Amino acid sequence: MRFLFVLILLAGAAIGFVYPWAMSNFSGHEIGTWRVYDQGRFRPVTVTLKTGDAPVRVLVDLTAKAERIVSQQRTVLTLTAATAGRTVLASTLQFNHADNPRQVSPQLPDKIFRDEAGVIETVSPGAYLFTAGPGDADDIPIRAVDLILRSGAGEIDQRARPVGYGLMAVGLIGFLLTLAFGGRRPENPNSKPPPPRWGRGSST
Repeated sequence: MRFLFVLILLAGAAIGFVYPWAMSNFSGHEIGTWRVYDQGRFRPVTVTLKTGDAPVRVLVDLTAKAERIVSQQRTVLTLTAATAGRTVLASTLQFNHADNPRQVSPQLPDKIFRDEAGVIETVSPGAYLFTAGPGDADDIPIRAVDLILRSGAGEIDQRARPVGYGLMAVGLIGFLLTLAFGGRRPENPNSKPPPPRWGRGSST
């Protein structure tokens, strides 16, 4: 039973964490990466998109001299995307969930934190203006900000995380119960040597 509950726990982790992470970072193909903040200032970027690029997943990489981002529900960055005079995406980014940042270099203390700004479901061919700006969390030591666009990105099933968390809870609780109430296995009577048939200690 323990092995079964371990499998349930691992399945829940795969559905709740690995699947959404893989869909966000690897589904579809990358259109490109653009630097939207460098040397202390933000700069808007214009990207030409085609109808066939849809849906487009918008990701943001934040390079900062920090082990983790603690924004306390404040906004670290804002990002908007507009085309033909209309806004198609407006997002606030907090980077609170980026617990495993990438390291820029072994020689540098900077880390790269990734957050998702959203998905542009329908793309009209033409130029899209992406504008990043600061939020109200002004104590984050930002080094650089990069915009990453992925074309044909798969949509994450919103039921995945709740199902994954539920399976993890069942697996963990079941595993702990087997540890607490599993008890010792009954001894095999054949594991003891037979009593001597003669001499001291014999049954005759």
